[in-house]
Amino acid sequence: MKSAYRNYFREILTKYRQHKSSLEETRFLETYYNMFDVNEDLINDENESLFSELKEDIKAKIDQRIAGPKLKKLSYGWIKYAAAAVLLLASVSIYLFSYQQKSDPIAQMDHAISPGGNDAILTLANGKKIVLNDAAKGEISKQPGISVSKSKDGELIYTVVSSGDDELSENTYNTISTPKGGKYAIILSDGTKVMLNSASSMTFPTSFNAADRRVELTGEAYFEVAKEKNKRFRVISGLQTVEVLGTHFNVNAYGDEQTIKTTLLEGAVKVFTAKKSVLIEPGEQAVLDKADENSMAKHLVNINKETSWINGVFSFEGDDLKSVMRQVARWYDVNVIYEGPISEEKYFGEISRSSKLSEVIKILELNNVNFDVAGKTIKVSYNQRPSSATVPKSVK
Repeated sequence: MKSAYRNYFREILTKYRQHKSSLEETRFLETYYNMFDVNEDLINDENESLFSELKEDIKAKIDQRIAGPKLKKLSYGWIKYAAAAVLLLASVSIYLFSYQQKSDPIAQMDHAISPGGNDAILTLANGKKIVLNDAAKGEISKQPGISVSKSKDGELIYTVVSSGDDELSENTYNTISTPKGGKYAIILSDGTKVMLNSASSMTFPTSFNAADRRVELTGEAYFEVAKEKNKRFRVISGLQTVEVLGTHFNVNAYGDEQTIKTTLLEGAVKVFTAKKSVLIEPGEQAVLDKADENSMAKHLVNINKETSWINGVFSFEGDDLKSVMRQVARWYDVNVIYEGPISEEKYFGEISRSSKLSEVIKILELNNVNFDVAGKTIKVSYNQRPSSATVPKSVK
């Protein structure tokens, strides 16, 4: 650790002991602690004394945090969780870069590349397309027995306005699609709530008349399925089907991912292909390798990580660089190309999805990765000569 960084660290540690540190300075210290506690191989003769000073001072607080995030009751406002135990290295990187006060070409990148936001297109049964972020609040379409409206909060809502058999006997299908850099919330006619992540689409009936409530998904979506005792709800994603009666779960079925992942938050879910099925419980994830229908397996996961996108966060737990960059590409609507050998370092921690792309890149560069940005294209290469200002192996 450079002497400037060491002195800066000690300044903050002194303020922390005197209960005068700001929230961001407190997060900086906790992040530093967590990074070295999880990755002991990062401790060396230069930083061991600093780590020891910090360890005893904040261990009690960290122990409370890592006791485990608890799932709160979900409300109409979608999913909410207790604070994550491990804090971000984003705090570290922001402090180091601002303290160092050196010019960085990445910081001068084109600010036209912005984080994503509410953006989707609704395609009606007759082929008409409605750009939802441009649509006015209130009713935007009438279909047989159904009113489609946009709420003041920007959600798309399907409401049954007639139960007459003549109007609802024939199912008509709509499709909602989000581009790269888009997300959108929709409430289906049965009361099921769905949040679509970027670069995703869902085809669904305007009303659910059959014994089977069925939608088709590409990309990623979080579902809060309305309970109907005699009507199953099915999500079809390529080779896989998710079947529930009423529960909360997340499906990640992007075309550029090797697997389809189904994560359960509450209730019970059956996940199956033509050749295999599994039942998953809350906190479990079913994983299907697209190359093998017999590969369906389940395991425990951190549901905070798997659904972090709903709360506006990128969350990483041992993710490799390409996995990280696929998420970045979808949310910032950029193209990623790789040059030369790719770093095998793993990433840990969280980054806000509201961050500027330049801020995200600065954090990722701490793992000895170079990024060249030209327009909407990011060229990624591995820096094989770690600098003294980088923190290898972990981004928290």
